[in-house]
Amino acid sequence: MQLTEKHKEYWSRNLKITSILFVIWFVFTFVTGWFSRELNSITFIGPLGFYLAAQGSLAIYVIIIVFYAKTMNKLDNEYGVQEGEED
Repeated sequence: MQLTEKHKEYWSRNLKITSILFVIWFVFTFVTGWFSRELNSITFIGPLGFYLAAQGSLAIYVIIIVFYAKTMNKLDNEYGVQEGEED
């Protein structure tokens, strides 16, 4: 199957969105854990490193999922590849 310029542009935008969200996921998953000792010196109702790892990362994961779903639905509609509209 030959990809048209429209297909290539769609996948390029899809990969850009996915890459940005992956970097955000990586930072909140691994970087906060790596620097948790330093973050624990800051207290916010307890050690900040603990709250970022235990609660903050979960909130970020949900935000990432919602953002990705909405963005991809918009992108799918823009390029005419949305689901569920076949007769």
